[in-house]
Amino acid sequence: MRKRCFQQDEYPEDHQRWLVSYADFITLLFAFFVVMYAISSVNDSKYYVLSHSLSHAFKSSESNLVMSSVRDVPPIILQQPIQIESQLVIDKRVKNQLRQQETKSMAEDIMRALAPLVEDGTVRVTQSIRGITIEINANVLFSPGKAQLTENSNLTLRAVAQVVKTHDHAIHVEGHTDNVSINTANFPSNWELSTARASSVIRLLMENGVAAHRLTALGYGEYRPIETNDTDEGRTRNRRVTVMILSEEPEKITEIPLSLTPEPELTE
Repeated sequence: MRKRCFQQDEYPEDHQRWLVSYADFITLLFAFFVVMYAISSVNDSKYYVLSHSLSHAFKSSESNLVMSSVRDVPPIILQQPIQIESQLVIDKRVKNQLRQQETKSMAEDIMRALAPLVEDGTVRVTQSIRGITIEINANVLFSPGKAQLTENSNLTLRAVAQVVKTHDHAIHVEGHTDNVSINTANFPSNWELSTARASSVIRLLMENGVAAHRLTALGYGEYRPIETNDTDEGRTRNRRVTVMILSEEPEKITEIPLSLTPEPELTE
């Protein structure tokens, strides 16, 4: 009987060769999603680095094809990267807006409280980025050459105190004089007179509920005029007390450390 011989293959057939094509497909799919993620935060330099890295890693025409499509993205998209603001920035912006609204409301309240004096020109209320400025003519507050508040001035400053005492803004009170020299036992110069007048205003504000830590007294004497001192009208305008209600928070002070680097020695 003839026996049928079956020749055995030297290498058996591999039924899992499809895994190679599947792995290539998964690799390309991964590259595609990497590109999609990169597009979500467009950046020219990142595109170049990504293209070069993928081309070098995969070394295939498919990866080059994908990256070439990325380079074809319209310039208008590349020039407008998506910017996501942090919550800290948003909170700061909202806080600044609320503070500006608060300052504006405070200025309106001061204008209403001092309306008669604003109308006759002895008080001026202005608002800027720094805050609210209340310029009060010295004739409303003091007698000539004196730093003691008059009885009528108490009403004016009490009205200001009632508005600002419920807020937390820092307040600078500035005293100014004209260029007419003074030389008395109490005030040897306009420096002392202007500073004493600012201190008197601060004392009254404190007595009417304004926290002391918010107040600062400044005396500028005759050296910050806003009008010419060559006329009576100009000198009258320059004799003033300015109440500055600052809109910004106090700056944080950082101490500068002493450098321990020795100084170079001088050689002849």
